Amino acid sequence: MDSHKHAELGSFLRSRRERLRPEMVGLADGRRRRTAGLRREEVAERAGIGVDWYVRLEQGRAVSPSVTTVDALARALLLDEAEHAHLRLLTQHAGPRAFETETVPDTIRRMLAGLNAPAYVTGRRWDVLAWNDAADALFAYSRIPEADRNTLISMLTNEKTRRLFGEAWEGEARRMIAEFRAIHDLWSGDPAFVSLLERLRAGCPEFQGWWDSHDIRHAQAGRKQLHFRARGTQQFEYVSFQANDDPALKLVIYTAVP
Repeated sequence: MDSHKHAELGSFLRSRRERLRPEMVGLADGRRRRTAGLRREEVAERAGIGVDWYVRLEQGRAVSPSVTTVDALARALLLDEAEHAHLRLLTQHAGPRAFETETVPDTIRRMLAGLNAPAYVTGRRWDVLAWNDAADALFAYSRIPEADRNTLISMLTNEKTRRLFGEAWEGEARRMIAEFRAIHDLWSGDPAFVSLLERLRAGCPEFQGWWDSHDIRHAQAGRKQLHFRARGTQQFEYVSFQANDDPALKLVIYTAVP
């Protein structure tokens, strides 16, 4: 684990601890608490580990917990399935690496072109790497500068996209941030991801507060309602798939709901 990954682990553990109230874990709240959430010693006791050792984890110091300890922490912090999986990934050792923009194979590009439904492909950083004509008709990717061709930048910093989602914008934005956080923490400190966060902070006043909550979600299929100036309001169901050629590539397909 590198220093950035240690820091994200500490931040994640702290955020999960601070959201818990004593009564949620069967503790009496007889003493005055200066801060929200459980105390570090209470989490350590619930997980069956030493307090000093847990403190080092939250401080982002170089500690590598065992799988058994990770699972005990997940139970102590009442993590859901997505959060538990994220904790496991954060505690796995990974060698040094640098992000490089992915390449979309020609086979996937041809498949995209043959789809009638709107579809596009994104990479780890959620850059939009390829799309078909139907997706271009919805989101105008071909008219967006390459540096801005990113689903998070579009969602959080583009006023046209905010209007496109209407009242559902905040919920959709927070869902996307929680899904992206699970990926970001594994690449924390990489210049490409650092620069992306800088743009999101500068372009979206709400972003920092949502980011600090450190919510984690797995990607799921769902439904979106989009408001177009020319064609009115339309509903779409969407689903995503990982590519066998490169699991970093994600194919997203929209289907219009009658």
